[in-house]
Amino acid sequence: MAKTDTALHNACVGSLLNMKAEIMTSPQHPVNPPPAGLDKKTSAILSYVLGWLTGIVFLFVGKNDPDVKFHASQSIIFFGAVTVLNVVLSIVGSFLGVLGIIFSLVSLVVGVFALVIWIMAMVQANNTGGVRAELPIVGKYIAPYADQLANSVK
Repeated sequence: MAKTDTALHNACVGSLLNMKAEIMTSPQHPVNPPPAGLDKKTSAILSYVLGWLTGIVFLFVGKNDPDVKFHASQSIIFFGAVTVLNVVLSIVGSFLGVLGIIFSLVSLVVGVFALVIWIMAMVQANNTGGVRAELPIVGKYIAPYADQLANSVK
């Protein structure tokens, strides 16, 4: 009877050690849960969808994920600057009469440029899986300000 008890004991201990090893080597749960049930990639893409508006939303919705905050901050800064620039061009152009056409053309060029950056930003966010990535073309100018904005939200 003692041999059976010892064999049973060894089998149980062996099973427990195997379970402990599986638990220790299994992938850990992410430290920062995805914002609003969205994964990082989706949140990064959505940060750009409506420009600075969705940037503001995801700056706070994704406040626990530094990569999502960075994408949201880039969206706010770039598309906010484009919006302000277009408003200024429209106002100044409206006071200049015929010369205002030049301002309207510049505004059109700025809008097309913003459209290209918008598409490239969403494609890049998709391709990188939502990890931190600077905007194409203008990223080196915007990234320092995006960092400051992203780090200011706790």
